[in-house]
Amino acid sequence: MSNPLLDFSGLPRFAEIKDEHITPAINFLLKENRTVVEKVRGDNHIPTWQNFVQPMVDASERLSRAWGQVSHLNAVMNSPQLREIYNENLPMITQFYAELSQDLLLFEKFKQLRGSEEFDQLTSARKRIIDNELRDFRLGGAELPSDKKQRFLQIQEELSSLSSKFNDNLLDATNAYSLFIEDAETVAGIPTDVLQAAKELAEADSRTGWKFTLHMPSYLPVLQYADNRDFRGKMYRAYVTRASEFDVQAGLNKDNMLLINKILALRQEEAQMLGYENYAEVSLATKMATSPQQVLDFLGKLAAKAKPYAERDLQALRQFAAEKLDLAELEAWDLTYASEKLREERYAFSDQEIKQYFPEDKVLAGMFELVDKLYGIRIVSAAASCNIQCWHPDVKFFDIYDANEQLIGQFYLDLYARPTKRGGGWMDDAITRRQIENQQTGGHAIQIPVAYLTCNFSAPVTINQQSRLALFTHNEVIVLFHEFGHGLHHLLTQVEDLGVSGINGVEWDAVELPSQFMENFCWEWDVLAGMTQHIDTGESLPRALFDKMLKAKNFQSGLQMLRQIEFALFDMYVHFDFKPDGVKTVLQLLSDIRRDVAVIIPPDFNRFPNSFAHIFAGGYAAGYYSYKWAEVLSADAYSLFEETASDGVVNAATGSHFLEEILAVGGSRSALESFIAFRGREPELDALLCHNGMETA
Repeated sequence: MSNPLLDFSGLPRFAEIKDEHITPAINFLLKENRTVVEKVRGDNHIPTWQNFVQPMVDASERLSRAWGQVSHLNAVMNSPQLREIYNENLPMITQFYAELSQDLLLFEKFKQLRGSEEFDQLTSARKRIIDNELRDFRLGGAELPSDKKQRFLQIQEELSSLSSKFNDNLLDATNAYSLFIEDAETVAGIPTDVLQAAKELAEADSRTGWKFTLHMPSYLPVLQYADNRDFRGKMYRAYVTRASEFDVQAGLNKDNMLLINKILALRQEEAQMLGYENYAEVSLATKMATSPQQVLDFLGKLAAKAKPYAERDLQALRQFAAEKLDLAELEAWDLTYASEKLREERYAFSDQEIKQYFPEDKVLAGMFELVDKLYGIRIVSAAASCNIQCWHPDVKFFDIYDANEQLIGQFYLDLYARPTKRGGGWMDDAITRRQIENQQTGGHAIQIPVAYLTCNFSAPVTINQQSRLALFTHNEVIVLFHEFGHGLHHLLTQVEDLGVSGINGVEWDAVELPSQFMENFCWEWDVLAGMTQHIDTGESLPRALFDKMLKAKNFQSGLQMLRQIEFALFDMYVHFDFKPDGVKTVLQLLSDIRRDVAVIIPPDFNRFPNSFAHIFAGGYAAGYYSYKWAEVLSADAYSLFEETASDGVVNAATGSHFLEEILAVGGSRSALESFIAFRGREPELDALLCHNGMETA
């Protein structure tokens, strides 16, 4: 217990974790796991769940929980020392799991259990776990000839290392750039709270004026509001060339394109070793979609629907920019600025105006009230509780209680951007719900699930010597609801077996269903009205202003959808029929895709792939399409709330149905089965098109 990473009796002890704890803990847990594996390998009894599967589950969970804490800290409190230790231990973790997935004896024991009489008596959740294990052994190289297994293992280790390096380069490049502005005329148009944050950043560096960075709360308002075109252009160029050959701040040794080519070559080699034509087929082996062509057809159908709307959006923007902004030619760094101006003129409001109505405390209270009405759960701050340790003073912690006042889940909430934190928003599991044996009583207990919810929003600022609450744009509210939806999927599960509890075992192209589903409520008056309060006047969001927001909901939806489709097509093609052999480069492939589907072509210096961490450093390789795939599911699921609405869509009966058939079952059955159980039929595309203004209701 002197090493906090080896204490699994409760919540992580973040305040006590030191760099020197990591390697001894990981070494200890790897040794423990290998001992357990050797024991079950050598057991001559017929394999059962209790004598074969459960011992490995117990040991593996301890390792994954400890390593999960280290990985989380590396993502949110990154430092040179922690990064070095993380990268030293990562190959050992990768090697252990890669060796495990190649173990032919374990594979045979799982097959023996699958064919045994006991299998027929197991719960559906445990049956699915065993089937998933058999699939993963095949994908892990268990059936490879012994002379090829070592190479396959090397590939896994190299890919793991390269992905980590990709993230490191991107974070370093983001942190390395800053632009100091002394002239007030240059920052004209930028909102007061953003300027105040920039002023505080400059003061922290003992400088006058304003400091702007490539972190989203600083970068985006510049592109959106700064009247100075050259200023926007400098920031844009710095942002889209991060971790590239143009990134002089980060240095040429941090060019992520070098890593991308290596990653793609290794993934292709891995696929061919497993008997697949390409890595896309490997990726889809664990997803709802059955083939790359099915995905390409799906994206092509969406693109055909979206492109006319995108062309109309762009034409309107160009005309407005020429007539009202004196921008005869729209450059890439003008698009966000001109779009904001057009929206202000067309709908008579701005993002900044809306932002004043969304202080953090009201947003959180409103979001928690919503899930109380939908699912009958109560969320309360646990900040005053003892023994809760967080990794940063800004982090909040919450308890979730069911209708019987039983504690059913807990989560950390880390909302604000900072230099030590990688960009974007995400949910990750700290502890997963499962049934555990009580060593003292001999009975069983349920392990309470715990989640990390992470965003990168603007922190509170001090204006006129008064500290103000953090204010969220409506888009940030949507992001928060999205990540909270992931969190609810993890936290509200009723499954008691680790492998399919929460989001575990859920097909990757369906895992976005609960998160995107939650976004819909951000457009409901009955929800928003109760979660707004103007930061200065204290007034709630006026209905007239909300109606303007609603009219603007699908503003440039064609451009937005086509942009996502462009990314998804690039991801699928780069893992499907692209050969990293030098004949065609990654950038040329992306250029070809843009010529086919895009209406906006970025400048030649844009290096988007170099920051596409979702597919080169995350879990979305040949899976980025899942955002659109799952959006079909989420829109169709939400349409049932619309159909059953009597006094608003916040319908407790339909909410309970969604909880029981989608959230509670986790990965214990296929996502399609869960969707049909909720919706009564297979998913249809119409609801998504309708929600995006591309189809009549």
